[in-house]
Order: sequence, then C-alpha cells, then structure tokens
Amino acid sequence: MTELDYDIAICGAGPAGMALAALLVRRGVAASRIALIDAKTLEQAGKDPRSLALSWGSRQILEPIGGWPAAATAIEQIHVSRRGQFGRSMIDRKDYDLPALGYVSRYGHLVSALGAVCERAGIASLRPARVEALDESEDAVTLTLSVGDKAQTLRAAIVVQAEGGLFNEQQTRATNRDYEQTAIIAQVRSSAPPPHRAYERFTEQGPLALLPQDDEYSLVWCVRPHTAAELQALNDADFLQALGAAFGDRVGRFTHATARLAFPLGLNADPRSSTRTVAIGNAAQTLHPVAGQGLNLGLRDVTVLARLLAHGATPTMLSQFTELRQRDRNTTVRITDTMARIFANDSPAQSLLGLSLAAIDIISPARSLLAELMMYGHR
Repeated sequence: MTELDYDIAICGAGPAGMALAALLVRRGVAASRIALIDAKTLEQAGKDPRSLALSWGSRQILEPIGGWPAAATAIEQIHVSRRGQFGRSMIDRKDYDLPALGYVSRYGHLVSALGAVCERAGIASLRPARVEALDESEDAVTLTLSVGDKAQTLRAAIVVQAEGGLFNEQQTRATNRDYEQTAIIAQVRSSAPPPHRAYERFTEQGPLALLPQDDEYSLVWCVRPHTAAELQALNDADFLQALGAAFGDRVGRFTHATARLAFPLGLNADPRSSTRTVAIGNAAQTLHPVAGQGLNLGLRDVTVLARLLAHGATPTMLSQFTELRQRDRNTTVRITDTMARIFANDSPAQSLLGLSLAAIDIISPARSLLAELMMYGHR
C-alpha cells in the first residue's frame, strides 16, 4: 500500500474542526499525521463578526487546550418567557454554583484562538483549499483539492467533515415547511439592560433571543419569511419599535441596531457517514437556533471523536463514534425541533406554554433539567 499523507484529514477548519485537531494532539496523535483543510485563510476567518453562544460545558472543552477566546461575555441568568402569556422561568448560575451558565463570543475571536493553538502544535493547514471530490477505497480516502488554479490530491485513513462544504451539498436537507422561518440577526442596544442576563422570548412566529455581548445584545429573531421581508424593509427607528413591541420593556427601550442580516432556517439531522468518513458539528446536524445548541453539540461530537481516534484512525472507531453520539444528538435535535414547531404555529399547545414555564420555575427538578441541557447538553 502507498504510504498515506495523513491519518486524519479534517475538512473544515472552523471551531469544531480546529478543536478536534487540537484535542487529537493533546491525546497523543502526532501533529504531522493531521491535516486541516479550509476554503478560507485563518486571517479571513478571524475577521468574522458573527456572535456565538458557548455553554459552560463548551468552555470546559476549549479552555484546557488553550482555545478559549479572550473576549467572551458571561451569561449569568437566562430569562425564558412567552409573549402574551402568564408565566416565565429564570435560570441563575448561582443556583448551580458556577461562574456562568454560558458565554457569548465572536466567531472570529474563537477561530483565532484555536488557530493559534493548531499553529503552535505544528498541525498541517491546507488553506485556502476546497475539497472537490472524495474517492473512498477499502484502505484509504483520496481527496482532490482545488488550491488556487491547481489541483492537488492527498490520501488519508479517515476523513472528518467538520463544517459545511462537500458533504452538506450531498446530504438531503429535511427542511420543515410546516414551521418555515427566517432568522433576523443584528447587534442591538437598549436603555436599561440587566447585566449578564440573556433572554429567550417566544412569540407567535418563533423565538426571539437576546444574548448579552459587551454593552450590546446579539439578537436572533425568528419569524415567518414574509414577516422577515417586512422587518428588513423598515428603517432603523421603525425596526427598533417593532422589536420593542415583540419583546417588551424588560431591557428598557431599544435605542440602536446594526445592519440586519436574514437567513432561512431549516433542519439537517441526517449525519451521514461511510466506512472511512464521518460528519461532526454543522456538517452532521444543522439545528434551529432556539436554545443556541448548534456549536455546543458539535463540540461534544469533537470530544468523543478525539478520544476514539486517539486509539487509532480506523473504521471501527468511527462506528463506535456514531453509536456513542446517537443519544445526545437525537435528544438535542428533538428538543429544538419540537420547540420550533410549537412556537412557529398558531397551535393549541402554545396556550399551555405559560403554565409550563410557571411550573418549571416552581418545580426545582424541572428547572434543573432545563438548565443542565443548556449548560452541558444530554448526559
């Protein structure tokens, strides 16, 4: 057999891909046997201003490998409510003796921190490069890359699809038309923000989240597509007024909004794999942003896969990974999908939400279960 270029080729050098590479080295895999492949340079990725919600459990994964971003705003409380209904739930970090329930950081800050870790470790970084094709044989996978105007091939024992790209284009996306939504994304400011408190506000069209970040909020407002088009057409003053009407006055009056972005939401819960390939993170499951579990679920994928591949880059390890991750993945997908369905339709179930939130706030075990899911995921 021709000698392999790498034991493990990771397609996608985003947070999940780089965290996997760093964890593999930490677990004893030689850096020279790992390749990171991405279409963007690290400098380009480091300028990405998008906000990310990181759970307390994700900090426990990233910090030991030196990948925790220097700039991260702590979430000490999470306020959950339903617009127009009685009842709410408050989750407080003090109840769990933790410094924070989670954090908000920027994508660019996180990938810059992880990129520095991977560079120090000596992990091969093939970027900018695109994966054009995969050819899997019995004993290896051959990848055809596009590097500028040139083609390059390499062989690896195992290929990990870590973020978007070729695998996602081949997957069947299960977009649920019965709760079709668009997310409006922006940074907003208010006149009286309670420090370090995040909000998850459920409206008739979907969830509205405010995540504290520096002296602003990262806004994720999920609405029906026609409403999203109407909101995008508003000037800033009218948009802020509409936001205040939907959210209420818990943070005072909304005073400023950055340029708004909109993107359609769908569910990809079909983490396909083969004998020598496996998908993790967004490539394996693209979730509705309700509860902010996407990246956190991906980082839990990373910890399990790194532990297994450290014992050998073999099909047996990939098979074990799929089995071990099934329960957490299924639970998280089911919870986020169910919440999106309920809160995006004029369903009778919505009338029970206020009572449910009140019950969660009163019954300590129920509140603890909700908090654990948001801090750690399924355990």
